[in-house]
Amino acid sequence: MSLDLDSRPGLRLDVNGERRETRAADDTPLLYVLRNDLGLKAAHFGCGNEQCGACVVLVDGKPVCSCTTPVSAVQGKAVTTVEGLTAHGPHALQRALLAEQAAQCGYCLPGIIMRGVALLAANTNPTEADVRGALDAHLCRCGSHNRIVRAVLRAAGELRGKP
Repeated sequence: MSLDLDSRPGLRLDVNGERRETRAADDTPLLYVLRNDLGLKAAHFGCGNEQCGACVVLVDGKPVCSCTTPVSAVQGKAVTTVEGLTAHGPHALQRALLAEQAAQCGYCLPGIIMRGVALLAANTNPTEADVRGALDAHLCRCGSHNRIVRAVLRAAGELRGKP
């Protein structure tokens, strides 16, 4: 007996404020669904083991490694990717990253942005140590760490109304 994938009920997801559906198997990594089924390319595959942070997205506002999170685990939860941050123009952190010239290759940046956005949502006045602690799990080989930290602090100031 063969499994007819088209007859399997779809999984309903809330991604970037939109209801989306996929027929992916329940255990398919969220990253694959985002990239392959929904066409959202910002989150990247890096290591596949939660070691690099390139795949981080927000699930109900919390940073999650989408490379190991089964798509079934996010049903009924709000998933936000970098694409979802720009509905009303670039997020303050995106603007600050540009102003600080914090990106080099940019491969790791979507995950860093999402973790930074989560930090700023939870702590509107982070210290440098707070920022470094929040971003510690991210691997960036370009050496722009100090500029990234400055950008998060700059964005915090902007969000507090202090440029």
